Amino acid sequence: MSEAEVQSLAERIDALFRTVRRPDHSPYSNEEVARACRESSGETFSATYLWQLRTGRRDNPTKRHLEALAAFFQVPVAYFFDDAESARIAEEVALLSAMRDAGVRDVALRAVSLSPDGLGTVRDLIDAIARREADRRRPAG
Repeated sequence: MSEAEVQSLAERIDALFRTVRRPDHSPYSNEEVARACRESSGETFSATYLWQLRTGRRDNPTKRHLEALAAFFQVPVAYFFDDAESARIAEEVALLSAMRDAGVRDVALRAVSLSPDGLGTVRDLIDAIARREADRRRPAG
């Protein structure tokens, strides 16, 4: 892993908030994550403290705080400490998050029986559609 890929603790925590969502795809709030962490750890854990961790204003949480965050987001605590593990876990979290979407899961299950050539065609179609949708979202200039 290159230095450019190494994330700070704040970036890792914030990435969990961006990736791990409620079933309706809305993000968790600092308050609800802090409350769950307080309840699971028995430690003081406020929404403000969590915001400080997410923004890098605080960067030395206790082991119990990180364990509570890891438990809430269902990741191993190594996610916060080990650069290689963090990258691997982040990829798994993104995949699991996407697979919770019924439409994504349906496409993935249908793709299981395709040949390598068929999978390549599906990837090409998805890339073309993603580019087209990105172009539509860009403001006319």
